This record gives sequence, C-alpha cells and structure tokens, in this order.
Amino acid sequence: MSVSLATVFKPYTDEVFKAESKTALCTNTDFDWTGAHTVKVYKVTTATMNNYGRNVDENAETVPVSRYGALLDLAATTEELTLAKDRSFIFNVDKLDTDETASNVEAASALARQLRNVIIPEIDTYTIGKIAAGAPADNKKQAVLTVDNIYEKILDASQILDDAEVPDTERVLLMSAGAYALLKQSTALDNCDVGADVRMNGVVGYLDGAAVVKVPANRLPANCGFIMTHPACTVAPVKLEDYNIHVDTPLSSGSVVTGRVCYDAFVLDNKKNGIVVHTDAAAGS
Repeated sequence: MSVSLATVFKPYTDEVFKAESKTALCTNTDFDWTGAHTVKVYKVTTATMNNYGRNVDENAETVPVSRYGALLDLAATTEELTLAKDRSFIFNVDKLDTDETASNVEAASALARQLRNVIIPEIDTYTIGKIAAGAPADNKKQAVLTVDNIYEKILDASQILDDAEVPDTERVLLMSAGAYALLKQSTALDNCDVGADVRMNGVVGYLDGAAVVKVPANRLPANCGFIMTHPACTVAPVKLEDYNIHVDTPLSSGSVVTGRVCYDAFVLDNKKNGIVVHTDAAAGS
C-alpha cells in the first residue's frame, strides 16, 4: 500500500550570496550634479621657475619687462564630465503570490534583493572598470603573480604612487580573491602592517598604508590581480536613486516595483597617475 507523504514549505527564501559595494573607499563625490547633467572642471597650468634678474643696468643687451621672468598668462582648459548611465527596472509582485508563499514573495524584500544582487554589482563593475581604464599606459603592469612576488609587485605599485606624489593616506588596494590568497601565503606579509581586525567597508587589512579591499572577480576587469588607487582620482556620482513600490495600480493586482538610477564614474585627467593596474598574466594563460 502506498503512502502519500506530506510536503511542507518553510517560510524561508534561499538567497544568493552577494557582497556589498566595494567602491565606496576608492572614489569620491566631490562634485555636485544637482540641476545639471554635465559638469566642467577646470585644469589650470602653473608657471616655470626662473632666475631673478638682479642688477640690470643700461648696458644690458635687453631690459626685461619683469625681473621675475617672462610675464605669461596661465592657461585654463576644462574637462567635461557628462553622466552616461541612466538605468531602470520594473517587476510585478502578484497579491496571490505574496499570500500563497507565506509572504516570501513580497515587494519590499524583492526590492532590497534587486539592490543587493543587481544594482550594487553593476555600479561596482562599471566604476572599477572606469578606474582601470583611466590608468595611464605606463601604470598598467602585467606579470605572473606568485607567492614569491606578490608583495614586491604591490610595493612597486606603491612606489609609482609615491613618485607621482599621490598622498600617502587614504590609498586603497583592490585585490582579486586569487591575488589576496597569494598575499596571505607570502612570508613577506609578516613585515607589513596588515591588521586582521579591520573589516569595515570591506577592508580586510592594511598593506604599506593602503586599505586592502577584496573584490569578487566578476566585478574586476578580466585577469586583474590588483588595482592601487586613491579616492581623489575618481569621481563617482550617483545623481538619482529613485525606487518605488506602487500598490494596486491599473497595471496589476499587486505591487509594481520600479527603480531608476543615474550614475557614472570619471577619472580626472590630472590625477590619473594615482592609479596602478596589475594584470595577472597567469590568469589569462
């Protein structure tokens, strides 16, 4: 005789693992796009240093207009930063679906899931891609990363920033999980100031003064081992974040959830030398 076994649905949703944003520390929001879609930033040149013209008399071949050197105007050009990403989504949560799934299908939690699983990863991936693309050619390095050389390559990147006079404070080291695993195995790690107790904002430690942030590989450019940068290099505005739950509209019996986010990321031309990108050659082989 066959027996019909009971099936029970528990009030639990098997959520997908998703990391929070990884770009808050390595970008800034210094400019205000309120009331505008484009911001222009001035770049002003500086003057050269001269030898002061002392003791000029009537016997001099030429009498300069100024004892300080040639009197020239400073040049001023502009960078134009226009927002390019205007993204949106819409979905429906049916009333019966909410009722018959013990509220596991519910508008507010679905919106939170959309933010966590879709929007944050998209903005992170785009922003990190713009940071990497904005690095000058000489700052884009490639080598096979190993346990023996990972620490040396990071110090090389730090030296590049030092030579470019990038501030020592607030530097950020974005690392793939693979590169970070190599670093953890490196004996040279004992000589740096990594603190295992630092976990806020995704920071897993400090290395040569830079906050180390471990980033999922799918948010990094292909085969990227690590990126060292400073938040002053990249402006990452999110001009509009508009998320709504519309209940009992003529469109459906339930809740229509809509969202729109307008964002972008810009590497400033005078600060691009503060970015070093290191590609792991082994990852692409």
